Amino acid sequence: MPISAENAARYPKDWRAISERIKLRAAMRCEGVPGQPACGAIHGERHPITGAVVVLTVAHLNHQPEDCADENLRALCQRCHNRYDVKHRRGNASRTLRAKKHNGELFGGEETPEG
Repeated sequence: MPISAENAARYPKDWRAISERIKLRAAMRCEGVPGQPACGAIHGERHPITGAVVVLTVAHLNHQPEDCADENLRALCQRCHNRYDVKHRRGNASRTLRAKKHNGELFGGEETPEG
């Protein structure tokens, strides 16, 4: 998963090396997440479920990029990574939307129509 600009500073300078080490630990296969079986997707090959070419990523299980302990990192295919992160992303999107609404940033800074 690409690192968003606003989170880039939260990753250690050697993130690329850490990420590669985790992928090698997983033998370039999706490790799955706790409580769910691994899908078996292999980096660079067709995904067994979606058929798309797999790009292996590394996920922080606690969603904290600063925490790069091995037990917090999992090599995941894009499908598993997105499925694992969906609730976290929805929460972030909700908080961002509320903050923008509160700050008047929605609708180009105009007042919202009253209903």
